[in-house]
Amino acid sequence: MDWSVAASTAQRLIRSGPTVPRAEADAVVRELRDMTGAAELHVRELTGLGHGLPLLEGQVVDRHGWVRAASEGLALLTEGAMPATMPGPLGGVLAGTAGVQAGMVLAFLSSRVLGQYDPFGGGGRLLLVAPNIVAARQAMDVPASDFSMWVCLHEGTHRLQFTAVPWLRDYFSSQVGQLLSVMDDTAVGAFNRIPEMVRSARDRLKSVPTEGPTALMELIQSPEQRAVLDRLVALSTLLEGHADHVMDAVGPVVVPSVTTLRSRFTARRKGGGVLDRVLRAVLGVEAKIRQYAEGAAFTRHVVDAVGMPGFNTVWTSPETLPSRAEIADPAAWLRRVQP
Repeated sequence: MDWSVAASTAQRLIRSGPTVPRAEADAVVRELRDMTGAAELHVRELTGLGHGLPLLEGQVVDRHGWVRAASEGLALLTEGAMPATMPGPLGGVLAGTAGVQAGMVLAFLSSRVLGQYDPFGGGGRLLLVAPNIVAARQAMDVPASDFSMWVCLHEGTHRLQFTAVPWLRDYFSSQVGQLLSVMDDTAVGAFNRIPEMVRSARDRLKSVPTEGPTALMELIQSPEQRAVLDRLVALSTLLEGHADHVMDAVGPVVVPSVTTLRSRFTARRKGGGVLDRVLRAVLGVEAKIRQYAEGAAFTRHVVDAVGMPGFNTVWTSPETLPSRAEIADPAAWLRRVQP
């Protein structure tokens, strides 16, 4: 994979964001930057994590800035897991082709990502994509400051997960490395089957709408990959669900319109035409959306049962993380970890 090609491809394909007066754009940037610290203080108070850690500002970026940061972070994450190019005279050509394909994915996501904590790029950085936050707020017709704080709470939770749990960054990186190291020829040649995958995702969307479509990775994995992928899916589901739970649990004192925000944002996640939903299915976005709900349900069940200090047992070590099956059955995790 040539990540420089991915970044340059995405930069050419990025769609323009919403048009707002310069003064309003500057005000949004200032507000988002100032809110990141306040949001993390609220997260620390609710979760009991991170007391005493430095309180850092987030970085507010546009879509082009997000693509640059995302490609840098992905390059660092995958560095050493696979060779930079495949052996042979066609290696550079194939790496460039994969870079173009990855760039198309980054361009698609650049108009959808509201924020992101990247534990790898820049030594760890919290990114807020201002034009996407403005566009989402306008589409949902919700209070601007409430929505900005709500997003900051979510991303601040992600930052705290990685900064307050010292082993998490290396564990996540090692799991990604294992997944890439067991990539087989079927996975490497998966892009040749994209039309087939698109048809499969479209048919599944029509026939099993309640279950949801299958992500591309689920369609190309080998049995060996499945074990590693299950651990990664369980971890990412936990991280996303925990962040979703926290952004709502902080409550109306901090975000007065939190109930309205959750209702309209959940409806927005389900929206889009058939083509958009098929693309999200193939790229794994639809699976990620399900992770929010499944992870939040797991977090809510455990917190209700044993409180937030009991929930924080998940951060003790990799062995106390829930499995993919336990995400769906939090009582099983409780029996194993807190009998």
